Amino acid sequence: MKKVVITGGSGMLGSWVVRHFVEQGYDVLNVDTRQPVESLCPTLIVDLEDLGQTYGALAGADAVVHLAAIPRAGMVPPEVTFRNNVMSTYNVLEAAAGLGIRKAVIASSESSYGICFAVHPFGPQYVPMDEAHPQLPQDSYGLSKVVNEATADMFYRRTGMQVVSLRLGNVIPPEWYERFPSFIHKPEERERILWSYIDTRDAAEACRLAIEADGLGSVALNLASDETSMDIPSRDLMSARYPEVSDFREPMQGYETLLSSEKAKKLLGWQPKHKWREQLDK
Repeated sequence: MKKVVITGGSGMLGSWVVRHFVEQGYDVLNVDTRQPVESLCPTLIVDLEDLGQTYGALAGADAVVHLAAIPRAGMVPPEVTFRNNVMSTYNVLEAAAGLGIRKAVIASSESSYGICFAVHPFGPQYVPMDEAHPQLPQDSYGLSKVVNEATADMFYRRTGMQVVSLRLGNVIPPEWYERFPSFIHKPEERERILWSYIDTRDAAEACRLAIEADGLGSVALNLASDETSMDIPSRDLMSARYPEVSDFREPMQGYETLLSSEKAKKLLGWQPKHKWREQLDK
Protein backbone atom coordinates (compact mmCIF):
# COMPACT_ATOMS: atom_id res chain seq x y z
CA MET A 1 0.00 0.00 0.00
CA LYS A 2 1.52 3.30 -1.07
CA LYS A 3 1.48 6.26 1.28
CA VAL A 4 0.16 9.52 -0.17
CA VAL A 5 0.22 12.86 1.62
CA ILE A 6 -2.68 15.11 0.63
CA THR A 7 -2.26 18.72 1.66
CA GLY A 8 -5.45 20.70 2.12
CA GLY A 9 -7.37 17.50 2.71
CA SER A 10 -9.77 19.24 5.08
CA GLY A 11 -10.95 21.58 2.34
CA MET A 12 -13.87 21.30 -0.06
CA LEU A 13 -11.96 19.55 -2.86
CA GLY A 14 -9.38 17.99 -0.56
CA SER A 15 -11.96 16.05 1.42
CA TRP A 16 -13.14 14.34 -1.77
CA VAL A 17 -9.57 13.61 -2.83
CA VAL A 18 -8.86 12.06 0.57
CA ARG A 19 -12.01 9.95 0.31
CA HIS A 20 -11.09 8.72 -3.18
CA PHE A 21 -7.54 7.71 -2.24
CA VAL A 22 -8.74 5.96 0.91
CA GLU A 23 -11.38 4.06 -1.07
CA GLN A 24 -8.70 3.05 -3.58
CA GLY A 25 -6.67 1.44 -0.81
CA TYR A 26 -3.94 4.04 -0.30
CA ASP A 27 -2.36 4.88 3.05
CA VAL A 28 -3.36 8.55 3.32
CA LEU A 29 -2.17 11.38 5.54
CA ASN A 30 -4.10 14.64 5.48
CA VAL A 31 -1.97 17.74 6.06
CA ASP A 32 -3.88 20.92 6.79
CA THR A 33 -4.21 23.85 9.19
CA ARG A 34 -7.47 22.47 10.58
CA GLN A 35 -9.16 19.19 11.27
CA PRO A 36 -11.60 17.86 8.65
CA VAL A 37 -15.34 17.72 9.21
CA GLU A 38 -15.20 13.94 8.68
CA SER A 39 -12.08 12.04 9.70
CA LEU A 40 -11.26 9.43 7.06
CA CYS A 41 -7.52 9.24 7.76
CA PRO A 42 -4.96 10.73 10.15
CA THR A 43 -4.61 14.51 9.99
CA LEU A 44 -1.45 16.46 10.79
CA ILE A 45 -1.68 20.19 11.50
CA VAL A 46 1.16 21.83 9.59
CA ASP A 47 2.26 25.28 8.46
CA LEU A 48 3.50 24.59 4.93
CA GLU A 49 5.24 27.97 4.81
CA ASP A 50 7.70 26.41 7.27
CA LEU A 51 10.08 24.11 5.38
CA GLY A 52 11.02 22.10 8.45
CA GLN A 53 7.40 21.29 9.25
CA THR A 54 6.85 20.38 5.61
CA TYR A 55 9.75 17.92 5.66
CA GLY A 56 8.27 16.29 8.74
CA ALA A 57 4.82 16.04 7.18
CA LEU A 58 6.08 14.37 4.00
CA ALA A 59 8.51 11.95 5.62
CA GLY A 60 7.81 8.36 4.57
CA ALA A 61 5.47 9.27 1.72
CA ASP A 62 5.63 7.80 -1.76
CA ALA A 63 3.74 10.68 -3.38
CA VAL A 64 2.14 14.01 -2.55
CA VAL A 65 -1.01 15.74 -3.77
CA HIS A 66 -0.68 19.42 -2.92
CA LEU A 67 -4.07 21.16 -2.75
CA ALA A 68 -3.51 23.46 0.23
CA ALA A 69 -3.77 27.10 -0.79
CA ILE A 70 -5.74 30.28 -0.46
CA PRO A 71 -8.34 29.20 -3.04
CA ARG A 72 -9.23 32.44 -4.80
CA ALA A 73 -8.45 36.10 -5.16
CA GLY A 74 -9.97 38.60 -2.75
CA MET A 75 -10.12 36.47 0.41
CA VAL A 76 -7.04 38.06 1.96
CA PRO A 77 -4.68 40.84 0.82
CA PRO A 78 -3.04 39.98 -2.52
CA GLU A 79 0.48 39.76 -1.13
CA VAL A 80 -0.72 37.23 1.44
CA THR A 81 -2.32 35.12 -1.29
CA PHE A 82 0.86 35.19 -3.35
CA ARG A 83 3.22 34.42 -0.46
CA ASN A 84 1.12 31.58 0.91
CA ASN A 85 0.47 29.87 -2.40
CA VAL A 86 3.99 30.23 -3.78
CA MET A 87 5.95 29.42 -0.62
CA SER A 88 3.79 26.45 0.37
CA THR A 89 4.19 24.94 -3.11
CA TYR A 90 7.93 25.55 -3.15
CA ASN A 91 8.31 23.98 0.29
CA VAL A 92 6.21 20.92 -0.61
CA LEU A 93 8.28 20.26 -3.73
CA GLU A 94 11.57 21.05 -2.00
CA ALA A 95 10.77 18.65 0.83
CA ALA A 96 9.55 16.00 -1.62
CA ALA A 97 12.78 16.31 -3.59
CA GLY A 98 14.91 16.11 -0.46
CA LEU A 99 13.03 13.04 0.76
CA GLY A 100 13.29 11.22 -2.56
CA ILE A 101 9.58 11.40 -3.40
CA ARG A 102 9.29 10.91 -7.14
CA LYS A 103 5.71 11.94 -7.88
CA ALA A 104 3.67 15.03 -7.05
CA VAL A 105 0.41 16.61 -8.13
CA ILE A 106 -0.24 20.30 -7.51
CA ALA A 107 -3.43 22.30 -7.89
CA SER A 108 -3.15 24.96 -10.54
CA SER A 109 -6.17 26.79 -11.91
CA GLU A 110 -8.01 28.09 -14.95
CA SER A 111 -7.42 31.44 -13.23
CA SER A 112 -3.84 31.29 -14.50
CA TYR A 113 -5.17 32.26 -17.95
CA GLY A 114 -6.07 35.62 -16.39
CA ILE A 115 -9.67 36.03 -17.51
CA CYS A 116 -11.27 35.12 -14.19
CA PHE A 117 -9.99 37.93 -11.95
CA ALA A 118 -8.88 40.43 -14.60
CA VAL A 119 -8.98 44.08 -13.51
CA HIS A 120 -9.23 44.99 -17.18
CA PRO A 121 -11.59 42.35 -18.59
CA PHE A 122 -10.67 40.42 -21.71
CA GLY A 123 -11.75 37.26 -23.47
CA PRO A 124 -10.03 34.13 -24.70
CA GLN A 125 -7.94 34.22 -27.86
CA TYR A 126 -9.62 31.02 -29.02
CA VAL A 127 -11.95 28.32 -27.75
CA PRO A 128 -11.96 25.78 -26.43
CA MET A 129 -8.94 27.02 -24.47
CA ASP A 130 -6.23 24.40 -24.15
CA GLU A 131 -2.97 24.44 -22.23
CA ALA A 132 -1.18 26.34 -25.02
CA HIS A 133 -3.39 29.39 -24.50
CA PRO A 134 -1.37 32.31 -23.08
CA GLN A 135 -1.46 32.75 -19.31
CA LEU A 136 -2.06 36.47 -18.72
CA PRO A 137 -3.04 37.03 -15.08
CA GLN A 138 -3.58 40.50 -13.66
CA ASP A 139 -3.97 39.29 -10.07
CA SER A 140 -1.79 37.70 -7.42
CA TYR A 141 -3.82 34.47 -7.29
CA GLY A 142 -3.48 33.73 -11.00
CA LEU A 143 0.15 34.81 -10.87
CA SER A 144 0.81 32.42 -7.98
CA LYS A 145 -0.43 29.54 -10.12
CA VAL A 146 1.82 30.51 -13.03
CA VAL A 147 4.79 30.71 -10.65
CA ASN A 148 3.89 27.34 -9.12
CA GLU A 149 3.86 25.70 -12.54
CA ALA A 150 7.30 27.20 -13.23
CA THR A 151 8.45 25.90 -9.84
CA ALA A 152 7.25 22.44 -10.83
CA ASP A 153 9.23 22.68 -14.06
CA MET A 154 12.34 23.64 -12.11
CA PHE A 155 12.10 20.69 -9.75
CA TYR A 156 11.60 18.31 -12.66
CA ARG A 157 14.71 19.69 -14.36
CA ARG A 158 16.71 19.47 -11.14
CA THR A 159 15.58 16.13 -9.78
CA GLY A 160 13.50 14.31 -12.41
CA MET A 161 10.49 14.36 -10.07
CA GLN A 162 7.24 13.98 -11.99
CA VAL A 163 4.96 16.94 -11.23
CA VAL A 164 1.48 17.23 -12.71
CA SER A 165 -0.12 20.67 -12.39
CA LEU A 166 -3.89 20.38 -12.69
CA ARG A 167 -5.50 23.55 -14.03
CA LEU A 168 -8.84 23.09 -12.34
CA GLY A 169 -12.04 24.63 -13.61
CA ASN A 170 -14.73 25.73 -11.14
CA VAL A 171 -14.83 22.88 -8.62
CA ILE A 172 -18.35 21.68 -7.77
CA PRO A 173 -19.20 19.20 -4.98
CA PRO A 174 -22.38 17.15 -5.46
CA GLU A 175 -24.48 19.23 -3.07
CA TRP A 176 -23.94 22.39 -5.14
CA TYR A 177 -25.77 21.14 -8.23
CA GLU A 178 -29.04 22.34 -6.72
CA ARG A 179 -27.74 25.89 -7.35
CA PHE A 180 -27.47 25.44 -11.12
CA PRO A 181 -31.09 26.28 -12.04
CA SER A 182 -30.56 29.81 -10.68
CA PHE A 183 -28.03 30.69 -13.40
CA ILE A 184 -28.20 28.23 -16.31
CA HIS A 185 -30.15 30.70 -18.50
CA LYS A 186 -28.10 33.78 -17.63
CA PRO A 187 -25.07 34.05 -19.96
CA GLU A 188 -23.70 37.02 -18.01
CA GLU A 189 -23.12 34.80 -15.00
CA ARG A 190 -19.95 32.68 -14.80
CA GLU A 191 -18.58 34.24 -18.02
CA ARG A 192 -15.23 34.90 -16.33
CA ILE A 193 -14.68 31.15 -16.01
CA LEU A 194 -16.04 30.46 -19.50
CA TRP A 195 -18.94 28.68 -17.79
CA SER A 196 -16.71 25.72 -16.90
CA TYR A 197 -16.99 23.36 -13.97
CA ILE A 198 -15.44 20.12 -12.69
CA ASP A 199 -17.04 17.71 -10.24
CA THR A 200 -14.99 17.05 -7.10
CA ARG A 201 -15.21 13.30 -7.73
CA ASP A 202 -13.82 13.65 -11.25
CA ALA A 203 -11.03 15.91 -9.99
CA ALA A 204 -10.17 13.39 -7.28
CA GLU A 205 -9.88 10.59 -9.81
CA ALA A 206 -7.60 12.75 -11.96
CA CYS A 207 -5.32 13.29 -8.95
CA ARG A 208 -4.97 9.55 -8.47
CA LEU A 209 -4.42 8.84 -12.15
CA ALA A 210 -1.73 11.55 -12.23
CA ILE A 211 0.06 9.84 -9.33
CA GLU A 212 -0.22 6.42 -10.95
CA ALA A 213 0.95 7.56 -14.39
CA ASP A 214 4.62 7.35 -15.38
CA GLY A 215 6.88 9.38 -17.61
CA LEU A 216 4.94 12.64 -17.65
CA GLY A 217 7.78 14.94 -16.57
CA SER A 218 6.39 18.31 -15.52
CA VAL A 219 3.10 18.93 -17.28
CA ALA A 220 0.07 21.20 -16.87
CA LEU A 221 -3.37 19.75 -17.62
CA ASN A 222 -6.77 21.42 -17.78
CA LEU A 223 -9.58 19.67 -15.89
CA ALA A 224 -13.16 20.50 -16.81
CA SER A 225 -16.41 18.77 -17.58
CA ASP A 226 -17.16 18.03 -21.23
CA GLU A 227 -20.10 20.45 -21.07
CA THR A 228 -20.57 23.99 -19.81
CA SER A 229 -22.57 24.75 -16.69
CA MET A 230 -25.23 26.50 -18.77
CA ASP A 231 -28.44 25.54 -20.60
CA ILE A 232 -27.42 27.76 -23.53
CA PRO A 233 -25.44 26.44 -26.51
CA SER A 234 -21.75 27.26 -26.33
CA ARG A 235 -21.68 29.30 -29.53
CA ASP A 236 -24.58 31.40 -28.25
CA LEU A 237 -22.74 31.99 -24.97
CA MET A 238 -19.70 33.21 -26.86
CA SER A 239 -21.79 35.42 -29.16
CA ALA A 240 -23.52 36.99 -26.17
CA ARG A 241 -20.49 37.68 -24.01
CA TYR A 242 -17.36 37.39 -26.18
CA PRO A 243 -18.53 38.34 -29.68
CA GLU A 244 -15.00 39.38 -30.67
CA VAL A 245 -13.77 35.77 -30.53
CA SER A 246 -13.82 34.17 -33.96
CA ASP A 247 -11.29 31.35 -33.53
CA PHE A 248 -13.35 28.23 -32.80
CA ARG A 249 -11.20 25.13 -32.86
CA GLU A 250 -14.03 22.64 -32.43
CA PRO A 251 -17.39 22.47 -34.26
CA MET A 252 -19.40 23.37 -31.11
CA GLN A 253 -22.92 22.52 -32.11
CA GLY A 254 -24.21 21.98 -28.55
CA TYR A 255 -23.17 22.64 -24.98
CA GLU A 256 -19.51 21.69 -25.37
CA THR A 257 -16.95 22.87 -22.85
CA LEU A 258 -14.92 25.98 -23.64
CA LEU A 259 -12.01 24.71 -21.51
CA SER A 260 -10.45 21.69 -23.20
CA SER A 261 -9.39 18.66 -21.15
CA GLU A 262 -8.30 16.58 -24.11
CA LYS A 263 -4.68 16.52 -22.96
CA ALA A 264 -5.63 15.10 -19.55
CA LYS A 265 -7.74 12.45 -21.24
CA LYS A 266 -4.85 11.45 -23.47
CA LEU A 267 -2.08 11.42 -20.86
CA LEU A 268 -4.01 10.14 -17.84
CA GLY A 269 -6.71 8.00 -19.44
CA TRP A 270 -9.13 10.23 -17.54
CA GLN A 271 -12.73 10.97 -18.41
CA PRO A 272 -15.12 13.27 -16.51
CA LYS A 273 -18.15 11.23 -15.48
CA HIS A 274 -20.46 13.56 -13.57
CA LYS A 275 -22.67 16.00 -15.49
CA TRP A 276 -24.91 18.61 -13.95
CA ARG A 277 -28.05 17.63 -15.86
CA GLU A 278 -27.75 14.03 -14.72
CA GLN A 279 -27.05 15.14 -11.16
CA LEU A 280 -30.19 17.33 -11.11
CA ASP A 281 -32.24 14.44 -12.48
CA LYS A 282 -31.17 12.42 -9.46
